[in-house]
Amino acid sequence: MTITETDLKHLRRCVELARKALADGDEPFGSVLVSPGGEVLFEDHNRVKDGNAMLHPEIAISRWAVDNLARGERAAATVYTSGEHCPMCAASHGWAGLGRIVFAASSAQLGRWLEQWGVPQGPVAPLPITTVVPAAWVEGPVPEFEEEMRVLYRTCFAK
Repeated sequence: MTITETDLKHLRRCVELARKALADGDEPFGSVLVSPGGEVLFEDHNRVKDGNAMLHPEIAISRWAVDNLARGERAAATVYTSGEHCPMCAASHGWAGLGRIVFAASSAQLGRWLEQWGVPQGPVAPLPITTVVPAAWVEGPVPEFEEEMRVLYRTCFAK
């Protein structure tokens, strides 16, 4: 895994978006779509607090990318995210034909933390992205963000 300073910068923004989601009363997940030249094309955070469990930022990125980018542009873009895609988001990523994924914290990490805090797993299995999209180019988790993401998740889920 080769994580660059540019990757760290975009992951920091994802964590900021996750923190914003948490401050808004939502689950702490944030994502950014970046062009090959480093331009932030789209960003969003979780919006599931009102009951629509499909309002994940990775879905919003996939939809935006399909509506605004040619197939080659999508394949060349990078999706940065605070937490590894759930299976629903991974599938949208695969169907949209997006490129590289870099995540701060993994689904496996989140699952272990939830278990430690006595929080039941959600209704969807926490599968690795490459189980859903075998050809996906995935990098993460990134150790620099482990403690920060653990604290955000604990604040949200271990109530």
